[in-house]
Amino acid sequence: MIIVINGSQWGDEGKGKVVDLLADRFDIVARYQGGHNAGHSVYVGDKAFVLRLLPSGIIHEDTVCVLGNGMVIDPKAFFEEVDQMIAQGISINPGRLKVSSRAHLIMPYHRALDHTSEERLGNEKIGTTLRGIGPAYEDKAGRRGIRVSDALSPEVLRNRIERNLEDANRIIVTYGQPPLYADEIFEEISALAERMKPFVCETSHFYAEAKKQNKKILLEGAQATLLDVDHGTYPFVTSSNATAGGASVGSGIPPHHITGVLGIVRTYATRVGEGPFPTEMLEDEQETADLIRKRGNEFGSVTGRPRRCGWFDAVATRYAAELNGYDSIALTKIDVLDALDEIKVCVGYVVNGERVDTFPAVSSDLRQIQPVYESLEGWKEDTLGITEIDELPAKAKEYVEFLSKEIGVEIGLISTGPERDQTIIVKGSVMSSWFSGQ
Repeated sequence: MIIVINGSQWGDEGKGKVVDLLADRFDIVARYQGGHNAGHSVYVGDKAFVLRLLPSGIIHEDTVCVLGNGMVIDPKAFFEEVDQMIAQGISINPGRLKVSSRAHLIMPYHRALDHTSEERLGNEKIGTTLRGIGPAYEDKAGRRGIRVSDALSPEVLRNRIERNLEDANRIIVTYGQPPLYADEIFEEISALAERMKPFVCETSHFYAEAKKQNKKILLEGAQATLLDVDHGTYPFVTSSNATAGGASVGSGIPPHHITGVLGIVRTYATRVGEGPFPTEMLEDEQETADLIRKRGNEFGSVTGRPRRCGWFDAVATRYAAELNGYDSIALTKIDVLDALDEIKVCVGYVVNGERVDTFPAVSSDLRQIQPVYESLEGWKEDTLGITEIDELPAKAKEYVEFLSKEIGVEIGLISTGPERDQTIIVKGSVMSSWFSGQ
């Protein structure tokens, strides 16, 4: 069994908790794209684990975790996170953490270029986390990148740093930043690469051998569908393929070996950074947005930035479901809505006076969207910690059923709080079969 999990909106849907719930039922949990710009928060009892690069499965002692070839890895951030997890009592060693030899590295000049890129764009800035993710992927596509395997060869590493830094410094200096020096970068990265060496693995072969042994693999995407570089709200997107299709390329697992896809959907929507957000709660709904932000702790795990809040967008989520081929959906944060009298769901768009029920490709069209809402009555009861669907308030069950109908996919899991045991697994769903390891 090989399952892909990804977010269906603009990220922060609560994927970390769901992966953590499933992880002990899988032998291997792997990331297939992105970098340390996506944070996953996992709560276990009174402990909170904030993961940026490492898959959520790292918390489970018997689970092997993999950073795939589709990722871009900042080696300094990698070891900061590893050391942090060890300090929190998590065992991490080369036996249970693998890093693809084909993953690309984020270099110090990538971070500097990220700052200059946002400055150059001015009012059209993307709103990146300024961690060098985009420039690293640019170098990868431009065949200038430095892979993990390259960094293990001192001669190759030095030559590529010198070659890339010559061009990078022209831009960095032009925008008033001090130049970077090849010797300093080489000393820093070569030492980190040497420390990383025991973790480095030919991961596609590792997966092939695991499949021969009938091991179960969980592939975890970062960011989310609407931030996918091809299928998201371009250009306000990340620089990699966060959709299920990216899982095969970003891991080195053949597409036909993947047996299922799970989408993570939140009961409302949020977005971090710039870009169109059709259902965003603006000035006249700011009080509701503030309430949701406070109840849902909607602040970036990595950046601490407050997230923009909006109503559930069934059009965008249906698009994600069609694009990823979801077999089941995990619905998160239903308890956040407990305090609302009325809950809106966007069921269609009006663009230039015409009703559309599909997700536009052009960002200017997305900015012109007038959402068509259907209002549902709130339940005004506490759902926190409920573990059986029949125990949900009647109006909450109606809301779940309405979302499932609008999306066109079963809802197999409902999260009723941040901790592991605050979860409903819907009996008879595809999700329940994965949860039982079938």
